Formats: sequence, structure tokens, C-alpha cells
Amino acid sequence: MSEKHASTQNHYKTGTYEIRIKGHLDDKWADWFEDLTITLEDNGDTLLTGPVIDQAALHGLLKKVRDLGLPLVSVSPVGPGQVDQSDVK
Repeated sequence: MSEKHASTQNHYKTGTYEIRIKGHLDDKWADWFEDLTITLEDNGDTLLTGPVIDQAALHGLLKKVRDLGLPLVSVSPVGPGQVDQSDVK
């Protein structure tokens, strides 16, 4: 018996993501997170923002966050024209 599975090809597009972690990262982590912008927020969180080329790359970033030992707060895709709510005054 043969089962048909939907192809995962072309179901994932490169996009921008925000990864929020609890705690502040030092500047020394900038090279480890390559193309991501590191923003230290007033509430003590760190926001990692930048392009993620595919789902495998996203999982790789999440592994790095796990290896830091800091709690993961959220992972959010950021669409074109979206504004982080913390920027709205």
C-alpha cells in the first residue's frame, strides 16, 4: 500500500523572524547569530530579528537559543510592513 504525502517543497519562503528570549545577551554573541540584529529591550528581553532562509535555518537558530540556556519567549514571523508593538507609542 502506497501513501501519498504532500510535498514540502516551495511551502516555505524566506522571511524575517523575531525571536524573543528572556535575558540580555552580550555583544560577543553577535557573530554567533550572524545576520540577526540583537536588540536589548528595557523589560530584560533580547530580541533577535533578521532573515531566515528556510525552516532548517530557523531550527538551527532555535538550537543556538537552547544552547544559551536562556528561556525562549516567542518566535514570530514578521511580514512586510508589520511593526513591532513595542515600537508603537
